[in-house]
Amino acid sequence: MRVLLVAPTCDGTDVGESWVACQWASGLSACHDVTLLTYRKRDRPSARDQLKNCRVVEWTEPPFLGRAERLNSMMAPGYLPFYFRARRWIAAALRRGEQFDVAFQPVPVAMRYPCPAVGFGIPVILGPVGGGLSSPPAFAAKEGTDPWFVRLRRLDSMRLKYDPLLKGSYESASCVLGIAPYVAEKLADLSLKRFEIMSETAINEVPSPIDRSGRLDPVRALFVGRLVRTKGAREAIGAMALCRDLPLVLDIVGDGPDRAACEEITREAGLADRVRFWGYQPRETVMQHYRMADIFVFPSYREPGGNVTLEAMSNSLPLVVCGRGGPGAAVDEACGFKLQVTTPDELTRDVAEALRKLLSDDDLRHRMGQAAWEHVQRTALWKHKIGRINEIFEELVVRRDYA
Repeated sequence: MRVLLVAPTCDGTDVGESWVACQWASGLSACHDVTLLTYRKRDRPSARDQLKNCRVVEWTEPPFLGRAERLNSMMAPGYLPFYFRARRWIAAALRRGEQFDVAFQPVPVAMRYPCPAVGFGIPVILGPVGGGLSSPPAFAAKEGTDPWFVRLRRLDSMRLKYDPLLKGSYESASCVLGIAPYVAEKLADLSLKRFEIMSETAINEVPSPIDRSGRLDPVRALFVGRLVRTKGAREAIGAMALCRDLPLVLDIVGDGPDRAACEEITREAGLADRVRFWGYQPRETVMQHYRMADIFVFPSYREPGGNVTLEAMSNSLPLVVCGRGGPGAAVDEACGFKLQVTTPDELTRDVAEALRKLLSDDDLRHRMGQAAWEHVQRTALWKHKIGRINEIFEELVVRRDYA
């Protein structure tokens, strides 16, 4: 099948959406004739060198964008020129007589970017998309450490209603994939042709189960994620203060604008010897932290996806997460605790209670870790995701169910 893959960022040596797009490109090019339309970051390797079985049409991103990486990753200011470049290329390719059976745009995940492949008579699959989760009122009032541009996310719902390019992309797509059930609610006002649930990322392989039964105290809890207020690191630290009587330490891997506030909370609580900040770490070091940990704590209360939950489960870790957004959809009760989100104080107490239960019952901790490993094997491997998208491709091409 001739597949047109649209991914404005694609780099298997990077992290986040760049890495995800490269996994899609690699997996699909193993079974299809894939043409990839993408940007190349100026300081990153070319997708052409990484995807030998894929035809890569690559443009260099506009200058200066890489200097504001956080703004670039969230708002993608280079997307608009990419959109028009991609549309011009598709139009020229069709005039030359090229044909594509299906077009697929898996990134960006955020629901704020129109798809350049719609309107050409090609079946389009858009997603997995997500985002747009709002903070509970009790949390929103205390989110003061995020950069100013994060507040621009509030415009997303208005754009889905009134931006003709964005709205048209979703309503013209043959299939829209959402990363979790809540996405259907976010898109409820649009006339979608087809909607399905699919997580935005996956695991290439799951390591052998880790037996932690012979480990000695202290028990190691682990938080992995960017340190922004919504990830819930403050609640994880607060829970540690409520568990002073337990042989428990917390490793925090990640960096971000909320780190200073988290470190201050740690100092004020007298937890400097029990809460350790490791900052940003390369992927292999992060994997080592997963293997050394006993419990994964990620009380992010506005998490649209949450690849870290999949990584934690693949490393046989029981989880403590919030029961909303991506983690709430990815984790079941056999794998860990899914907490309700009401107020910061309540969430802190609930995290502490979950930790206390896991520390007081070794069998429960090990049983949940095993269940997590089995769950990710069944639900979150790339080979399963590639297989499902291939089924959707076949259904759309056979039915020609597109505008």
